[in-house]
Amino acid sequence: MWLLITLLMTCSLHEVAESKYWPWMKNVIEPVKESKQHDVQCLAEGSNGKEYREMTCGERTPKKSFKIIGGSRASIESQPWLAAIFNGDLFICGGTLIAPCWVLSAAHCFPFDKRARRDSQYSVYLGKDATNQTDLRKEQKFEVAKLVLHRDFEGSNFNNDIALLQILDSNGQCAQKTPSVRTACLPPAQQMMPYGSFCYIAGYGYERNDEIFGNFRYSRYMKEAQVQILSPSKCEGGYYGKRVTENQFCAASPNWTEDACQGDSGGPLLCEMNGRMFLFGVISWGEGCAAESKPGVYTKVTNYNNWIAKQTGLLTFTKGNMYPLKD
Repeated sequence: MWLLITLLMTCSLHEVAESKYWPWMKNVIEPVKESKQHDVQCLAEGSNGKEYREMTCGERTPKKSFKIIGGSRASIESQPWLAAIFNGDLFICGGTLIAPCWVLSAAHCFPFDKRARRDSQYSVYLGKDATNQTDLRKEQKFEVAKLVLHRDFEGSNFNNDIALLQILDSNGQCAQKTPSVRTACLPPAQQMMPYGSFCYIAGYGYERNDEIFGNFRYSRYMKEAQVQILSPSKCEGGYYGKRVTENQFCAASPNWTEDACQGDSGGPLLCEMNGRMFLFGVISWGEGCAAESKPGVYTKVTNYNNWIAKQTGLLTFTKGNMYPLKD
């Protein structure tokens, strides 16, 4: 469980389903016979949900092992909110655990036409060091109970490139806190880091193939890198013009050696504040990988706090209560 606590109050699945905060629950989860199967859901928005969220989000244990494009290979404990999304046996995209039952990703990772997809065809792994390896001591596997794509996603410019996946394991439980599985914090709505700030990206996507110049290959291992947030004027004026929308921002390494690439889509851009990691961006698009004057473009998460709250019912989680306030 996310916290070792003695519950002073209990909640049933029926109570959660009837709650104004979980109006969708009745249509997703069938009645559960054993109360243990929904304890995590109760904690997520029950009597202790706020305490859990405020006390544990964004914490990590960095454990780099050795030397995304550029960057460092790292153990999952360095990015314990990183999700690996599969379509059948095929790895397709990354994501970020923002609450025990919810992963945030990119809309372009999934067919927009509902007739071309089944939510049940997708699975989500947390605590995974590599997409082609299994470590049962760390990993948690989930089916996708509900997939929500932003209805205004535009494939032409990737505007509103954001998606939510509701996850449940075979016992009807959500994610449980371990050293390799944790949630990332959400910043308050409309909040943004100062331009020039260095933040982290993570994923399982392409890396340079040192054996063939100019060639790339799937890393399969989780890697992380640092990139610098660019101002809109610099991104638009110097690189992409008006192609970057108000719901996006750019980031790149100063020497153009580190970047997100194919396979990293949907993964996180996180910035550290007071020892906690806050999710500011979703890896969305870019031209090339670590190409000079071609920064990565990210969905601006803090433009979507209200949308996330509406889709999930997690009003407390989306307020950004753990973000440090200015004096």
